[in-house]
Amino acid sequence: MNAVVLAERLSSQGHNIENRHISARIRAISNLADGIKSFEFVRASGDLLPEFSAGSHIDIHLPGGLIRQYSLCNSATERHRYVVAVLRDPSGRGGSIAMHDVLQVGDLVTISLPRNHFALVATARQHTFIAGGIGITPIMAMIDHVRRRGEPFRLYYCARTPERAAFVEQLRPLVDAGMASLHFDYGKPQDGLNLSEALASPQEGTHLYYCGPAGLLDAIEKASIHWPRGSRHCERFAASATAPIDDGSEPDRPFDIELRRTRARFTVNPGQTIVQVLRSNGVEIETSCCEGYCGTCMTRYISGEPNHRDSVLDEEDREEFIMICCSRSKSATLVLDI
Repeated sequence: MNAVVLAERLSSQGHNIENRHISARIRAISNLADGIKSFEFVRASGDLLPEFSAGSHIDIHLPGGLIRQYSLCNSATERHRYVVAVLRDPSGRGGSIAMHDVLQVGDLVTISLPRNHFALVATARQHTFIAGGIGITPIMAMIDHVRRRGEPFRLYYCARTPERAAFVEQLRPLVDAGMASLHFDYGKPQDGLNLSEALASPQEGTHLYYCGPAGLLDAIEKASIHWPRGSRHCERFAASATAPIDDGSEPDRPFDIELRRTRARFTVNPGQTIVQVLRSNGVEIETSCCEGYCGTCMTRYISGEPNHRDSVLDEEDREEFIMICCSRSKSATLVLDI
């Protein structure tokens, strides 16, 4: 794990890190495609922004107390700006509507330090990217990184129509060079990318990165089940239908959480979350999705055995971190690094 990614993972424990917020100004808003806008943020003070790595996202604090995560799509070599692309989703939870309909050029907003749960693997020999719709956003920064390093890659970009696909003109030279392909299904998934064919024969050292709507991601996971362990990497905008959840077969049991710094101890009963118990006892915790996929509440644990119910942490992460918005504990006590 490189130093930048490690720093970003540590900074994601917002309740453990001071000065974790940045005052930013919106310098530009642009239309990228039907229903998709880009937002360019600069530091309100005029200083450089913190470094980030390809695949990172930031929290944006929106009017009405909403906090939403959006992937950075600009080059990770840039320190003067952060750029995100947002699809307006009328059936969503309100964040994208606020971004599109409320924010204006010149507005001051609070953003977080970048976090990365979707980092490129430094030891990969080559990279395969699959993006669905707005899922192209983190992958744009990832492609920029691997191109600068001269690493081989292949991009499959899936969307409903060309009019609803962002960055098509930027990607056109890669398409012409045979390094990327565009797949438009016009509302018929069977007419889109043939995942079984695209993922049939992974070459040694190849890593797969995929981001987009839940249905596509679940289909990719099924089509790539034969890929080597640790070679698949996913970022979700919603909880996976296959993520670990309470299926009712084994009822939740109470457990205790202990805070390492203060030695305070609280009980989490069935029907409660760790976040709810902490907040009820005066411990400030930032959350957004509350379903275990955004990473806002990622917390390091010191001892105990978590019952992980998130859809973002990989096996390595889970040896050190837990998403306290949704996960519980298998052990009687879980000690958190708070």
